[in-house]
Amino acid sequence: MASDTAAPAAEPRLLVEEAVERLRDLIIQGELAPGVKLNERVLCVRLRTSRTPVREAIKYLASEGLVELLPNRGAIVTPVTATTVREMFVVLGALEALAGELACANASDADIAEIRALHYQMLAHHARGELAPYFRCNQEIHLRLVGCSGNATLVNTYRALNGHVRRARYMANLSHARWDHAVQEHQQILDALARRDSAALPALLRSHLSNKMLVVLEALAQQTG
Repeated sequence: MASDTAAPAAEPRLLVEEAVERLRDLIIQGELAPGVKLNERVLCVRLRTSRTPVREAIKYLASEGLVELLPNRGAIVTPVTATTVREMFVVLGALEALAGELACANASDADIAEIRALHYQMLAHHARGELAPYFRCNQEIHLRLVGCSGNATLVNTYRALNGHVRRARYMANLSHARWDHAVQEHQQILDALARRDSAALPALLRSHLSNKMLVVLEALAQQTG
């Protein structure tokens, strides 16, 4: 009986979750550009769903920072500015560096094995030139590593901020040279974590974020120039 009564409520939730995931991908992968107004009717057709899941998805992605809600004017894809990129990547770099230091002490062998498995999966996507699934693995690795810090406040702060720059992080890998370099950096990060090197890992993570920031800033300059 319990499963029968739960089913009607579960279906709308799944529709919203699917709409969130698909709309998030459209924004992160640049199919909906920064500053573009989100038309609910058009999105309903594009996502093949009704208006309620679309509205809920827009609200949810606003909480992640990918969408900006404008009073009495609907919603737009949050613009990516050089100032925002600089400020947020500096903070993200500091958070990941702290997480790396804590993870060296707190990560279990199983945690490291899971991150290594994700790393190999990410390498396979890179070898096949599959940027979108590569990026999902990449983000999961960073989230798992931060989670290994064992600090819930750090994890929650990181998740909230990372949502705001997810589109910018994806942009960094649109450069093939940067993408290849990022893979090499991830190998170094994994090796330092496996050694539990609390001096090297924070420095590698901070450098990794700094390099991404420079590529994103260059891309933004080319767009505006």
